[in-house]
Amino acid sequence: MNKSHLTKQIKERALLVGISHPHDTVPVEDFLEELALLADTAGVDVVDTATQNLKNIDPSTYIGKGKVHEIAQKVFENNIQVVIFDDDLSPGQTKNIEKEVKCKTIDRSALILDIFAKRARTKESKTQVELAQLEYLLPRLTRQWTHLERQAGGGVFTKGPGETQLETDKRLIGNRISVLKEELKKIEKQRKTQRATRDEMFKVALVGYTNAGKSTLLNALSDADVFVEDRLFATLDATVRRVHLDNDYPCLFTDTVGFIRKLPHHLVASFRSTLEEVREADILLHVVDIGNHQFHEQMETVNQVLKELEATNDTMMIVFNKVDKVADETMLSQLKKEFKGALFISAQRKIGLDKLKQAIIRQINADYVIRTISIDNADGKLFSMVHYLGEIMDTKHKSKTTTVKFRARKQDAEKIQDYQNKNKDRLKIL
Repeated sequence: MNKSHLTKQIKERALLVGISHPHDTVPVEDFLEELALLADTAGVDVVDTATQNLKNIDPSTYIGKGKVHEIAQKVFENNIQVVIFDDDLSPGQTKNIEKEVKCKTIDRSALILDIFAKRARTKESKTQVELAQLEYLLPRLTRQWTHLERQAGGGVFTKGPGETQLETDKRLIGNRISVLKEELKKIEKQRKTQRATRDEMFKVALVGYTNAGKSTLLNALSDADVFVEDRLFATLDATVRRVHLDNDYPCLFTDTVGFIRKLPHHLVASFRSTLEEVREADILLHVVDIGNHQFHEQMETVNQVLKELEATNDTMMIVFNKVDKVADETMLSQLKKEFKGALFISAQRKIGLDKLKQAIIRQINADYVIRTISIDNADGKLFSMVHYLGEIMDTKHKSKTTTVKFRARKQDAEKIQDYQNKNKDRLKIL
């Protein structure tokens, strides 16, 4: 028998439920389109959908008993195993809907958490996701369990802690949450130490909506081999690469997890240490998929999440990616007027990357200064300091001193200035 046939996993059949609220500016069909992409990433086969125009939320079923009954009919007729709501449900609403439709029912947050659990690779991301899952699931326990264990198997929302078959209780989960929070504190300290060793480097962080092409751009700029896949949340862990914009401008690029609308707040909180890389960056490159017709809404989502993380940066460049997929020149002209200074590239086809590099170099130059200092030849510490913090442009040797012309970031030049103030006999800034 064919071995691949034995290992092939049968996908769960899903029905998606989209809700249109009076204040929504995006059609419910667009919401469902993104939810379908999330379901595909989770390994679910979407076979049917249902929509509901909702003015008032039903406290017991969210969408009303009549719509729930309609969904129950679709579940029966199409052999559905899981119903996925685009809006978040309360524990009581989930229970009531499951009782009526007679199959597993989850919401958007649960789906995203499941995707993150399946995609987590490093100890840090696994810890972050497990914490977010447990905090999400804690109020949703319906009875007391007795032990905590992981269960293997496929299906949506069955990887990691919290699946309905897990035998655990609220006390054990609470204890586990405390342990995970302590582990994340240790990881955050390690990250701070790592960042401290990179302080002298100019740092660029890539941010953007999930699947905007951030990893592809990092690969194109650094010749790295970051995992790339045409699915939502292809990568979760922050990836740092050294990039030479040209021979004189080395800097560090960080690729961060993509954002998405209605990102579960537990997940955002858990990933704060990873996203600290964004807060420490000198420049943010906001990468936008210009080929997506919802890119304006996606940009707003990214800005909202950055604000929530207190990670906004005065120096942000808008980078419209996948420009090769846009044939409307009028639209491009309008965007250039609307977003002054924005860059238009195709990371996959390496279009516009030279202009992007030059724009970053101009920003680096604005953040750098050129200084000339005279150093006592016996002052080895100062020689090392200048070499470490700056880029040597010229040196002139004399019998007792060496004059060094160097370029450094403003804050690093200030460090040398402080050294001058404390050691005036040995250092003179000309």
